Amino acid sequence: MATHRPARTGPPAAPESAEAPELSGGLDPRAELSEFLRTRRARLKPADVGLSDHSRRRRVPGLRREELAQVAGVSAAYYTRFEQGNARNVSPEVLDAISRTLKLSDAEHAHLLRLAQPGRRRSRPTPPRQHVRPAVQELLTAMEGVPAYVWGRRTDVLAWNQTASALFGDWAARAPQDRNWARITFLDPASRTLFADWESKAYDVVGQLRLGAGLHADDALLASLIGELSMKSEDFRRLWAAHDVKKKTHGTMRLSPPLVGELTLRYETLALPGDQEQSLTTYHAEPGSPSEDALRLLASWGADTSQERAPRPRH
Repeated sequence: MATHRPARTGPPAAPESAEAPELSGGLDPRAELSEFLRTRRARLKPADVGLSDHSRRRRVPGLRREELAQVAGVSAAYYTRFEQGNARNVSPEVLDAISRTLKLSDAEHAHLLRLAQPGRRRSRPTPPRQHVRPAVQELLTAMEGVPAYVWGRRTDVLAWNQTASALFGDWAARAPQDRNWARITFLDPASRTLFADWESKAYDVVGQLRLGAGLHADDALLASLIGELSMKSEDFRRLWAAHDVKKKTHGTMRLSPPLVGELTLRYETLALPGDQEQSLTTYHAEPGSPSEDALRLLASWGADTSQERAPRPRH
């Protein structure tokens, strides 16, 4: 399927009065499907899909259901049932047509397919907590000088090297449940200073959680995390209500760690073999840039800190 990436200037606004979702028993795929499709329609205009808008005033923004159905080549009644989660055995062709009409990205298209699968409504056991293979930890240590860490399906930081700890903060000093990008981003005030573009970081984190929620609708630990963030953070509620889905791959990030000030780094994210729900993320600076010098200083500081923590040999 061709990838369509709609232009955007930032996370779309959602009602600030959005209430925390009921998530104690997991996410409801039918409700998730309905809200996901509704928010995707809201970001499009008739002209975006080749239609003329003859109405002077619309009660709600975006495409109407009947307009989307017309372009996708299905009946308005059928699409309405589908958006409400009441259509069964929806064909791949229909899903592709809806996805093309809504101009979904690859990640959003995959999310739609998962939500539309009837089998996902069956209860499944909560996936176990994730653990990093010893060889992967050895790899992180061998990469000292390059900030690198492994994270899992719930945005948990599972393993890291000292350079990453020097860049992002002392993860070893945090309780295990707090080594989590979602909790750090929305519940730790220091994150708003660390990330020069905090809103973009928050948008990425929520988009990744949405992706995980589509994969594991019955993950009680993930549901509990989302519920906690919804109760404690108005910003999280706002971004969660937008139903945006994002897969973290690569990009550029500006950070301001206290030791060296602002620097610009490029990041790459790779799925680990053996566990496709664990990802390795690395950061590097442009060669010859001031950020490279700052990163080298951070790496040196991280190495010194590591030596201070190492057990002293006995004589």
